[in-house]
Amino acid sequence: MRFEALNLTASPKKGLFLHNMGLIVRSSAIHAAGCYTTALVRKGERVAEYSGQRISKEAADALYQDYPVTYLFGLGDGSVVIDGFCTSMFINHSCDGNCETMEEDGRVWITALRDIPPDTEITYDYCLYDGSDDPCTCNCGADICRGSMYSAEELKRRKAEARKLAAENKRRAKKRGKRKAAKTRSKASSAIA
Repeated sequence: MRFEALNLTASPKKGLFLHNMGLIVRSSAIHAAGCYTTALVRKGERVAEYSGQRISKEAADALYQDYPVTYLFGLGDGSVVIDGFCTSMFINHSCDGNCETMEEDGRVWITALRDIPPDTEITYDYCLYDGSDDPCTCNCGADICRGSMYSAEELKRRKAEARKLAAENKRRAKKRGKRKAAKTRSKASSAIA
C-alpha cells in the first residue's frame, strides 16, 4: 500500500514550498503495520497530517467501547478527538520518536525532530493520558523506553493513585483486623465467664 502525503515546509531563504512526501505502510517490528518514509526527511519538515472526522470524546468512547484498537488523536483539552482515517494512523509510538505532533489551527501535523533517512519507520511519542485500566504496553525497544505509551506525567499520576489506593486498602485491612481481634477477645471473655 503506498500513500503520498502533501508536505508544506517553511524555509527562511525560500519561503513556503510544497512537495510530495513518499510514505508507505508495511509491517513493523513495533506494532503490526507502520508508516515508513521513502525519501530523506529533514529536521523540522512536516511528514504528514493526522486527519479524520472530529468527534467528542464521549462519542468516541461509545463508538469504540468494544474495540481493542483505535486511531483517535485528542485535540486541545481532549474533549474533541480526531477519528483518524489517514496514513498517519499507521505511525507507531516510540518513547524516543523521530517525530513530534504539533497542533496548529485545529490541525495536527507530524513533524520531524531530526533528519530521517529513507526507509525508516516514522514514530512519535503518543503521550497517552486516558485509557482506564489498560496498561498500553510499549513495544518500541528504545533505550529510554518507559514500558508504556502513557506520558511520563500520566505514569506518575497513576503510580501516586496506586500508592494512595494501596495505603487505603492497608488501612482498611488493619481496621478489619483490629475489629476481628476485638470480637475474638470478646467471645473468649464471654466463654470464660
